[in-house]
Amino acid sequence: MRRINCPERDDWHATAESAGFDFHTIDGERYWDERAYYAFTLDEIERQIETPTGEIDAMCLELVSKAVEDEEYLRRLKIPQAHWPLIADSWHGDQPSLYGRLDLCYDGRNPAKLLEYNADTPTSIFESAVFQWTWLEQAIERSIIPRRADQYNSIHERLIEAWKKFGVNHLHLAGMMESTEDSGTLAYLEDTARQAGLSTTLLDIEDIGIAGDHRFVDLDNRPIELAFKLYPWEWMFHDEFGAEIAKAPTRWIEPPWKAILSNKGLLPLLWEMFPGHPNLLPAWFDNDPEASKLGTSFVRKPLFSREGANVTLVAGGSTLVEQQGPYGAEGFIRQALAALPNFSGQYAVIGSWLVDHTPCGLSVREDENPITGNTSRFLPHAIL
Repeated sequence: MRRINCPERDDWHATAESAGFDFHTIDGERYWDERAYYAFTLDEIERQIETPTGEIDAMCLELVSKAVEDEEYLRRLKIPQAHWPLIADSWHGDQPSLYGRLDLCYDGRNPAKLLEYNADTPTSIFESAVFQWTWLEQAIERSIIPRRADQYNSIHERLIEAWKKFGVNHLHLAGMMESTEDSGTLAYLEDTARQAGLSTTLLDIEDIGIAGDHRFVDLDNRPIELAFKLYPWEWMFHDEFGAEIAKAPTRWIEPPWKAILSNKGLLPLLWEMFPGHPNLLPAWFDNDPEASKLGTSFVRKPLFSREGANVTLVAGGSTLVEQQGPYGAEGFIRQALAALPNFSGQYAVIGSWLVDHTPCGLSVREDENPITGNTSRFLPHAIL
């Protein structure tokens, strides 16, 4: 694993705009950054990223199978009791998952370590699946990178195939459309669904209505049979229509059982089930006396958090970095401190993608801050 400086394409802004990549720049700062790329060997991809990703996903599914049968798991995750039957029914009904992203700490030498699992509403899918592949092809054509270069990336094709398995003709996609990143993500996923042969309706999450027969409907009063939602389950559980979810026949992507995996409490539960696994970091709930085993160096994370908010890095008893935010009311976990690899002053985190439970691609985000946040830059990668 190396970070290699390289010239950027003269026309990358225009290429991004023409592709619908409207959030390539955030608040005047680069989000997409191709002035360097990360290079991996095929062995690093296959043995150190792809294989562990599949193993971690299998462990997560084993955890869900236990959690839906043991209320103590759901209680520790602070999932509202009213929604426990919904979660269990979605699991026992084999409701499928579309995709997810594992965030890994990996330096090219030591085993990759799971930092967290973006199991419910992962973004950065368009730039991972499409735009960095466009960069690869054009960078080879323009001799920016070696002609033999390749990329670990079959995300786009796998998304199209995955949509075909849901067994419906029409798909609704909903989220907070005022967010450029969220609306761009939804537009991309809508495009993959259309390529899979589905007709689609894109709408704001606030425009979903409830009919008299407890069905969710869109603005045209069309019943919503299958809905992709770029909106977290923990928010849905507490929203006004949360009580209606179990009454409605709508199927959701991601399914309700993903609420177990999109919770940072997943991390101590995995460590409890698979202690010492080479791709896991020791972790405990904040109020667990066992958390003292971490000593004075650890990462403290809220059970529910987005984009690194309310995460604190502590080393030797001193706070290194602390991100502010609105989360933490439900509690925290503590995880062993795994320092992200530092390349030329940039801390890099690997996003390892799964579509239909198949590892199929990666993304690299970097920042001067060791806590990856919403504006951390996205750099392409290549296999050399």
